[in-house]
Amino acid sequence: MTKDMTAGSPTKLLLAFTVPLLFGNIFQQLYSMVDTIIVGQFLGTGPLAAVGSTGSINFLIIGFCEGVCSGFAIPIAQRFGSKDFDDLRRFMGNIVWLAVAFAVALAVLTVVFCRPLLQLMQTPADIIDNAYDYIVIIFAGIPATFFYNILASALRALGDSKTPVLFLVLSSVINVVLDLLLVVVIPMGVAGAAVATVISQAISGFCCLLFVRKRFRLLCFTREDAKFERGHVKILLNMGLPMGLQFSITAIGSVILQASVNLLGSGAVAAVTAGSKLSNLCCCAFDALGVGMSTYGGQNIGARKKSRLTPGVRAGMTLGSIYAVVILVVLILFGQHLATLFVDAGETEIIADAYQMLVTNAVFYIPLVGIYVFRLIIQGVGYSKVALFAGVAEMAARTVVGLVFVPLFGFTAACFASPIAWICADCFLIPAYFMVLKRLPNDPKPTKDPLPPPAADGV
Repeated sequence: MTKDMTAGSPTKLLLAFTVPLLFGNIFQQLYSMVDTIIVGQFLGTGPLAAVGSTGSINFLIIGFCEGVCSGFAIPIAQRFGSKDFDDLRRFMGNIVWLAVAFAVALAVLTVVFCRPLLQLMQTPADIIDNAYDYIVIIFAGIPATFFYNILASALRALGDSKTPVLFLVLSSVINVVLDLLLVVVIPMGVAGAAVATVISQAISGFCCLLFVRKRFRLLCFTREDAKFERGHVKILLNMGLPMGLQFSITAIGSVILQASVNLLGSGAVAAVTAGSKLSNLCCCAFDALGVGMSTYGGQNIGARKKSRLTPGVRAGMTLGSIYAVVILVVLILFGQHLATLFVDAGETEIIADAYQMLVTNAVFYIPLVGIYVFRLIIQGVGYSKVALFAGVAEMAARTVVGLVFVPLFGFTAACFASPIAWICADCFLIPAYFMVLKRLPNDPKPTKDPLPPPAADGV
């Protein structure tokens, strides 16, 4: 079911769009979270640290894939807003070819250079083999990542945030079953957890495809629609690459930070792993809100309703800030108990470090809300290249913390890396939004209906 976001209360529209997407993001996080829990509980701290040590390069590559897919969907949202359905299908046809090319190229390159990347990150010698066994399979499964995310992003561009959730629920259940089978019953170690994740992602993609072909004929293109069109490809690359690169540029800072944490030992890596997984789960709401802002911005600028953008921004900031305060209270009260999902309760030092990281990040969640609201609406209205610089700010901040402050102050400095990065990004994004707003065309003036002819005498 499509959802037109060009009319009605921005708060109600964003809430209706975001809530189903939130559950989808939660289940998507469960892919990696279940891997981590099962690995930590059944294989021990060493394999847990190994899986955790791949988190930053996983974000670097998979984040790029997801960013590209989200960027490709922006012209879909804009054409839906302007009701140009023929051009929408032409964009969809060209998206498929670009997605195939990106998926194959990235899978080959990342598999080939996987171990050198781990070595470059100074992954501890006692966990590097397990780390490689896990992440190389995730990289080989990049086509499955593209398969699902392209279709899910297209559905969301039309305002349907509910359907992808249903398929993620199904695939998450399958992921849990396969994790237990391939890690516990068939002792494949960390490789089994990775295989389970890839298979589950592929299943969700197939489900999306079947649904689109049956219910969303608007996205089904003909052979004629799929012809290579230079203009359409250029627009897609201008939208997709900056969004993908933004994820990757941000992740470069995370990779450098991860390398610094790796030098603190496997205990610190395990604590960061547990804290990051829980923090990522808490941040699912911000991810959902960001996609909502992108779709909202794309549809409204396509419909030439610039005046609705700032009310949408206010609504997004309000909803995100309320959630940020609530989740901070939850983590302060229950954060230590949640950390025991990943490590044995006897690992008190690791649990304490994970709790410190969780709460430190949560205190600064409102600046993180600002990133998702301002960055994604800027991208949604078509200025992806402008938003790219926010990723540069985040990268620079995490790099400085990783190279300078972690060696000086240890684990505590690592806990403040993300908050500092978020604040730096906001310092760029908020002025950038108002700059972009000035460049956008104003709403067309309403046309006045002609006056009715004068009534005849006696009427």
